[in-house]
Amino acid sequence: MVRTERIDRVDLMRTLVRIVEAGSLSAAARQLNTTQATVSRRLQSLETLLGVKLLLRTTHAMKLTDDGERCYQHARRVIDAWLALEDELSQTEDEPVGMLRVRAPHAFGQQQLLVPLTRFLERYPQLTVEWMLNDKSVNFLSDNIDCAIRVGAEVDPATVSVQLAEVPRTLVAAPALLARFPAVKTPQQLGEMPWVALSSFYQHEIAITHSLSGEQARVAIAPRLYTDSLYAARNTALAGLGVAIVSSWAVEEDIQHGLLTPLLPEWQIAPLPVHLVYPWARYYPARLRMFLQLMREVMPGLSGMRQPESRA
Repeated sequence: MVRTERIDRVDLMRTLVRIVEAGSLSAAARQLNTTQATVSRRLQSLETLLGVKLLLRTTHAMKLTDDGERCYQHARRVIDAWLALEDELSQTEDEPVGMLRVRAPHAFGQQQLLVPLTRFLERYPQLTVEWMLNDKSVNFLSDNIDCAIRVGAEVDPATVSVQLAEVPRTLVAAPALLARFPAVKTPQQLGEMPWVALSSFYQHEIAITHSLSGEQARVAIAPRLYTDSLYAARNTALAGLGVAIVSSWAVEEDIQHGLLTPLLPEWQIAPLPVHLVYPWARYYPARLRMFLQLMREVMPGLSGMRQPESRA
């Protein structure tokens, strides 16, 4: 009976943490895979148990009371300690267990990372991964995400960010398009061509650097198409709609088969950094620590990836 009570209290505190971090009772219910009525009942039980009001709610807003803020901070510490205990008792030799929620970019997550992810799951049968492919910025608390793989994104100083690799990029166009612009020899002439913009990384201007002299050039462009999809940019470039700057791994075979042609090979496009990002916490479960170790090991060796250049 005592053991059941202890577990119930941990569940009540976990529910409070999820309400606060998800932003509402309904969002917390979705993340906990239960009903809003159950979440509301757990909140009331915790308030009754502690004898204080934890949340002030109106139709459109929710706010922690002072007691609620203290309870939330304490609950976070208790849950971290509980997770550490669960890991210690349920795993052998640091084997990861439970659910790991990961967000990765669409193209990257569909192609480059599926093989190492599959092997990771085969190696650890007690682990489950929710693999969410989304190019949007991540809010770890409201989205209920454990970690995210970010390509080319600005690093949030409020999170832990580990650079894993760099993605080289290539400036390409279809031969049919180049037949209409046979005299493209300088960066400035690129501005006269139609473009497909990978809007996550460039929209109205590109920056390129000469590989020998180090000369830098910025070129204004007027895209025919803006897209946040690497595959859409690559496919419309193949169709001859415009010039595109895409991850080298995505067009390597197209170049080999003559379907796309690199432009101005003596000029280079800056590579995109690849980071694994996760929120700061006092305790990280084995599933997150092992996934980070996996990404550190496999990322630089993936097709088209390279080790990040050292920074002075």
